[in-house]
Amino acid sequence: MSCIDSSYQVLTRVNDFLKYQGKAPFYTVEIVGLEKNMALNNGLYNIHVNRTIDEVKQTDVVVIPLTCGDFSKTFEKNEGYSNWIKTQYHNGAEIASLCVGSFFLASTGLLEGRKCAIHWAAKNDFKAMFPGVTVIDDTIITDENSIYTCGGGFSYLNLLLYVIEKHLGREMSILASKMFEIDIERKTQNQFMIFVGQKKHEDETVLAAQEFIEHNPTGTFTVDEICAKVNMARRSFERRFKKCTGNSVAEYMQRVKVEFTKKQLETGRKTINEIIYEVGYNDINAFRKIFKKHTDLSPVDYRKKYSV
Repeated sequence: MSCIDSSYQVLTRVNDFLKYQGKAPFYTVEIVGLEKNMALNNGLYNIHVNRTIDEVKQTDVVVIPLTCGDFSKTFEKNEGYSNWIKTQYHNGAEIASLCVGSFFLASTGLLEGRKCAIHWAAKNDFKAMFPGVTVIDDTIITDENSIYTCGGGFSYLNLLLYVIEKHLGREMSILASKMFEIDIERKTQNQFMIFVGQKKHEDETVLAAQEFIEHNPTGTFTVDEICAKVNMARRSFERRFKKCTGNSVAEYMQRVKVEFTKKQLETGRKTINEIIYEVGYNDINAFRKIFKKHTDLSPVDYRKKYSV
């Protein structure tokens, strides 16, 4: 409900900004549904839509709100929108999908062979359900052939600003960001991510290696030692590990150590250098670079922002 209302408020407010500048409104904003009265969140909210989709033969932009809960059931409940969205797209409409609304958009087939940003916590499930879609996790917005997707949570507000900028220019997008106090420069969701290794596979050897790495974040073992532990040649094991987890063994070890460091910075009282030594890095500057790569923040800035 919140993203439907937020989208409505931001886009209609842009019309107000234009009016103050002596210009004509740009957007005609309507909420549409399968029926005139729609129940959301298992009946917690009810919304009276402006029109049903049967009454909308053509539009310029379709905004798909985020969905929650069991995604397979979501597809069933919203199946009635699928053909309408595909028809609108093929008739020239832009499609903007907010957060995990991309699960529904992907179910229509429109994302096949294309890039998609998704909430970091839903990445593994999305990749398993839609292997033909290229998941992007180093940016919060994708823009490909008039289809826009965005990362998780309230990053959909950044997508709205992006779409406004494409339609009306940078100046209007900045004005909207100031009025709604949205950080227009946020480009990634890295600092919000909690690393959760992909374990929805049945390779017991890889699972054993993952468990060992995760239970020993301060260990100083090498990739070769991991391979020896699972009794496999490095080349074969690296290939299997990456196929199952999406990370090389070295990347996986790095991400586990970064996640451990984040927890220490949030709740611990050790110095940053002490924490870096604890996770097995003698080269402090090298680990600082690795940390920033995965969080977009230095350890100092991360502690300032997230320490309890």
